[in-house]
Amino acid sequence: MKILIVDDEKKLGILFSRALKNAGYESKYVETAESAISILSDGFDIVISDIKMPGMNGLDLLRHIKKNFPDTAVVMMTAHGTIESAIEAMKTGAYDYLLKPFPTDELIMTVERISRQLHIKQELDYHRKVEHQRFGEIIGKSESMLKVFDLIAKVAPSDATVLILGETGTGKELVARAIHNRSNRNKKPFVAINCAAITETLLESELFGYERGAFTGANKRKPGMFELADSGTLFLDEIAEMPPQLQAKLLRVLQEKTVYHLGGTAPIKVDVRIISATNKILKEYVNHKKFREDLYFRLAVFPIELPPLRERTVDIPLLSENFLSKRLSNAKITSDAMNLLKEYDFPGNVRELENILERALILSSGKDIKIEHLPDLELSKIESESFEPGETTLNELEKKMLLSALEKSGGNKSKAAKLLGITRRMIYTKLKKYGFDIRED
Repeated sequence: MKILIVDDEKKLGILFSRALKNAGYESKYVETAESAISILSDGFDIVISDIKMPGMNGLDLLRHIKKNFPDTAVVMMTAHGTIESAIEAMKTGAYDYLLKPFPTDELIMTVERISRQLHIKQELDYHRKVEHQRFGEIIGKSESMLKVFDLIAKVAPSDATVLILGETGTGKELVARAIHNRSNRNKKPFVAINCAAITETLLESELFGYERGAFTGANKRKPGMFELADSGTLFLDEIAEMPPQLQAKLLRVLQEKTVYHLGGTAPIKVDVRIISATNKILKEYVNHKKFREDLYFRLAVFPIELPPLRERTVDIPLLSENFLSKRLSNAKITSDAMNLLKEYDFPGNVRELENILERALILSSGKDIKIEHLPDLELSKIESESFEPGETTLNELEKKMLLSALEKSGGNKSKAAKLLGITRRMIYTKLKKYGFDIRED
């Protein structure tokens, strides 16, 4: 919590500010309402102001804050003889008032109470804000994601097979779960398997099950994932990596709704909805005979394509807020840092954004995330802007990166070193190597 004390009695103001700092709060003291107005944009959670002050009084300051900073809580301090002013302050929108003289313990208790109430309000406001911008754990307000939400809502009640397309990290399994959770099968199992993560033999036994003695190590009968997902949903991730032999068996299951255990001859009826996903262009796999065309058409009855994060940068602040909220962090992301996130390409998409924020939160010690907590992004940006086709030597690339960093830092060598992730001494070494000016900043 960031707190501003406003009181023309300097000794009291300093006393209150110190008491708050000792209690673990960030506090600042000013003597006049005019001084307070000049720094309110720094972002204070609570303003504690005296009512009677020379120049602008506390009530006028309160009105200014309620008009321009409505989320800031205001506590008024007043003497016994001006209790009417305190009542007027409450009617104007003050959060509370304190009657002078009061012990610092009472001040701390008041701040703690307001802090708890503000935290609850912020959580409620946050959940209300994102409730209409999410499907389960999928979050977005961009036009492309709203279209995805619409497709999920339309296909979920049916039993149509769904093919989810999108780059790695775009949230394909989250979409599959959202479809299942909004379907008539939501009380039944959702079973997921990554077709690229296990060998062909193991994948076959996992999908279809096996009888005792079917192969070495098969000491007992085991049901497959089709049976485990009976009446529910089976999610086949990375479907493009499924071997051709298993593609044929999967097609037969889709056609006959029957599976056979490895080593078994008895048919087992299953009622399973199939949702599959891939980060590959599956049509190209079909054209190159790497994926069965008949199976493709069975799986792609209802395709949903997820946009990469670089095409929905408007969602980055919302996704970031959600990540920090899940980490129970009050940290905010500065505007410079957010702009850098919006400019980054995110080859790993939402998953990469979460990893970057996790690291930044550690580097910032849980406080606000600033641009210096995202050094890898800044370096990536410099690299992408610096590397041009046709440059063939490492020296040319290194020289261009160095110049780009110096330009971005306004010639400040310490800042340039931070952007490049190297030491200040190394900057001077590189400058000397390429014959540049090496005077101190």
